Amino acid sequence: MNKALQTLIDRGFVKDCTDFDGLSDLMDKESISFYCGVDPTGPSLHVGHIVPFFAMHHLQAAGHNPIALVGGGTGLIGDPSGKTEMRKILSVEDINSNVEKIKAQLGKIVDFSDNPGDGMGKARMMNNADWLVDLNYIKFLRDVGVYFSVNRMLTFEGVKQRLERGLSFIEFNYQLLQSYDFHMLNSLTGCRLQIGGADQWGNIVAGIDLIQRMGGEQCYGLTFNLIMRADGKKMGKSEKGAVFLSPELYSPYDFFQYWRNVADADAVRFMKIFTFMSLDEIAEYEDPKRNINEAKERLAYETTKIIHGEEEAEKAKNAARSLFAAGGGGKEGVPSISIEKAVLESGVGVLELFTRSGLTPSNGEARRLVTQGGAEVNGRKVTDPKAVITMSDADEDGEFLLKAGKKRFMRVIPE
Repeated sequence: MNKALQTLIDRGFVKDCTDFDGLSDLMDKESISFYCGVDPTGPSLHVGHIVPFFAMHHLQAAGHNPIALVGGGTGLIGDPSGKTEMRKILSVEDINSNVEKIKAQLGKIVDFSDNPGDGMGKARMMNNADWLVDLNYIKFLRDVGVYFSVNRMLTFEGVKQRLERGLSFIEFNYQLLQSYDFHMLNSLTGCRLQIGGADQWGNIVAGIDLIQRMGGEQCYGLTFNLIMRADGKKMGKSEKGAVFLSPELYSPYDFFQYWRNVADADAVRFMKIFTFMSLDEIAEYEDPKRNINEAKERLAYETTKIIHGEEEAEKAKNAARSLFAAGGGGKEGVPSISIEKAVLESGVGVLELFTRSGLTPSNGEARRLVTQGGAEVNGRKVTDPKAVITMSDADEDGEFLLKAGKKRFMRVIPE
């Protein structure tokens, strides 16, 4: 097996390949161009999106040439694969804004610089709006649509699931467009491989088939496992919702805490997928004599460093240590909100304070938290839902550190 492919297998990425032997032989002979696509349907990727891009990082490190295809064109439609309902159609302006934000986020995982490190493949970012937006529909049907069998398209699992709930014609076209993307990348760059999540299998196979029918060379598809947590839940969800890469949507401290609080059984497994640590170094954490919390803190630090930078990772680590243990670090990395000092001087009900902080979604949830003994203000447990918090309750810095449950914190800074 090709060394780079074996690395992906050993790290737990790979689910299936259209032709392992053929792809392995090709990668042994030459550095290949390969791509993964992402549709800019929101301003930020979340943890569930980035598994293929971590795989892309390892392939680039092995000398292969990544193409991150941002779907400025397909994003105007939306991929039905794995979705229970049709996505909201966004404006061109929103799509373009999202494209720029996602480009910056992917640049944390894949090196798009003009001169990547020695032995690394040259990466590029492309946008399928360049060839899809001005596509002539009649010509597209004649040149591309003729090669697609509706009967075959209906056999793919992603389409079958949506047919039970309703599938619009605009979404049904998605497979043709993604297949055409592969054809265009093959024509423009010599791209021979598409990678993606397991739910993309049907689209990838359709693209390979289209390239061959249009006279192109043999191409390949490689899909990755859907990453599930040890508790059976989908990766990338937290009490606050999706774990976004954007610091505006999900603070670096919360991002650190998400990884720090994974189940013991997930720590080493996630190290292999979501960090750049070598497998030899990761193996040191598999020693049963080693404290699993060391592995979880290292996982949290490495993932936060990749996405938010070393400075934010240090802040988050120090803040976490200071909150959960005596000494060490400060609270500057803890997420914070500002509330008018005059409001706090006159007094704020504890339920309103926890809800305004975002630690609880409603006063009703705040009431349950307080009455069940899970609410603290500056280390003091608050059990009376009628309690009023004033500036006299502030700490020596004139601030409030709220705690919800065992692991969620928020600084309230009077202004």
